[in-house]
Amino acid sequence: MKLNYKRTILVGFAFFLICAFWQAYDNTVPLILTNKFGMSQTWSGVIMALDNVLALFMLPLFGHLSDKCTNPKGRRTPFIVIGTLVAACALVALSFVDNAQLRHLRDVSAIDDPAALSVIYERQKDATLLSPGGESFILGQKFTEEEFTAIRSQTVTEDGEAVTDPAYTNYVVPARQACAEAVTRAHPATVILFVALLLIILLSMATFRSPAVALMPDVTPKPLRSKANAVINLMGSAGGIIVLALGMLFATASVQNSLMSYTGYFGVIAALMLAALVVFMLTVQEPRWAKEMQEQSVAAGLEDAEEAAHPTESRKLSADEVKSLLLILLSIVLWFFGYNAVTSKYSVYASNILHKDYNLTLIIAQAAAIVAYLPVGFVAGRIGRKKTILAGVVMLTVAFGVAGFLTADSPSALMNAMFALAGIAWATINVNSFPMVVELASGGDVGKYTGFYYTASMAAQVATPMVSGLLMDKFGMHVLFPYAAVFTGLAFVTMLFVKHGDSRDIPAEKAGDTDMTVEELTND
Repeated sequence: MKLNYKRTILVGFAFFLICAFWQAYDNTVPLILTNKFGMSQTWSGVIMALDNVLALFMLPLFGHLSDKCTNPKGRRTPFIVIGTLVAACALVALSFVDNAQLRHLRDVSAIDDPAALSVIYERQKDATLLSPGGESFILGQKFTEEEFTAIRSQTVTEDGEAVTDPAYTNYVVPARQACAEAVTRAHPATVILFVALLLIILLSMATFRSPAVALMPDVTPKPLRSKANAVINLMGSAGGIIVLALGMLFATASVQNSLMSYTGYFGVIAALMLAALVVFMLTVQEPRWAKEMQEQSVAAGLEDAEEAAHPTESRKLSADEVKSLLLILLSIVLWFFGYNAVTSKYSVYASNILHKDYNLTLIIAQAAAIVAYLPVGFVAGRIGRKKTILAGVVMLTVAFGVAGFLTADSPSALMNAMFALAGIAWATINVNSFPMVVELASGGDVGKYTGFYYTASMAAQVATPMVSGLLMDKFGMHVLFPYAAVFTGLAFVTMLFVKHGDSRDIPAEKAGDTDMTVEELTND
């Protein structure tokens, strides 16, 4: 039995646009919330968790609704089309509200302008502030106005290299953010409108995430789903890496651009999403491909003819299968607790602790994942999904553990190496965890089980930005990577006890006939 790579790539354009959006969202929204609205890491984490709160309810709901959909275009396609259109338009609108907040900040928004710094000092000189490293200070006791207004965002080293001045991120940034918080309190309508638009975007994204992901198992026989999921994740990583490259082009990670307008950047992201949607709509033939997959599965002995004839019906799991399903979902919760804490806070951490461009580091992680996706799918076919996932969890724990010891003075190559390892590890986990969940589903339950998968991952993503943000506010940003390593280590323990979810082999008596049948069915 052979995977149809062409079809899988075309189906993957839906995941491409999803990942492009989330890469931009996770990297820029935390910066907007902290730099422009003056939110603490805790409150920023609360806002960043909104999408996950919504997802807890909406992903299973819309996964189940898409299972029952009878639209001529297919069960999943209508959700993908409508959700993408709404999200792309609302993303551009979000940038206009961001610009309105910038206008409120005009007195303090000029980077390195002594006049703006003087205003910041006058407003905050008696305030007790907290540096990103956890140092509490009173601005007026720490600096005179002359000293404060002399601080610049960049300093030049002895070898002539321009680097971020730690005094700027440690003292000027918290003072400016305190000014932004005061402005937000004075103009609450702006932040209310910003959050309202965020809700519209997040609702629209939640309506089609489960249907988009469920489309892969709809058109792929069970033994091939790890390989197919590798391709789907490859498409997702391609979307993410393009957005990171755009971030470098727009210099979104630059401290000097911390108060930039995002209208152009968000416009390009929206155009990228719509372009991927057009490719998807013009090429994917969901009803025909799903029917052919059912025929393949019957020919291979993976499903009986009765089950294939009623693709919307479900089956009941045994007690042992339920236990394995719950353990898989718990493992997903734990490794997302660690991983999402890093992805949702790294742009802030890199700017304030490491003084590095987060776009470059994340591109390296994405590139490593892209290289790993297909090999990981083949490895899982040889040694099984569970063993492959366990290896990935070990690598992720090591990467986060080592990264926790790195500082701004550490070699950039070492942090890049840890993120490359994390990218490979995440590819190893991601390629195989979703197929393990839907392996337990019947054809009529794929959307619902996709919802289970995302409920588990989103439950972690609801809590972890808030918990990690609270710890970072209390103890300093240095707790981020040790926090992540603890949770990924716990995921290894729970995954050890999983007994079901690896793919079934094709029966030997069917194998000989299946290749011919599949070749006939998969040739376009």
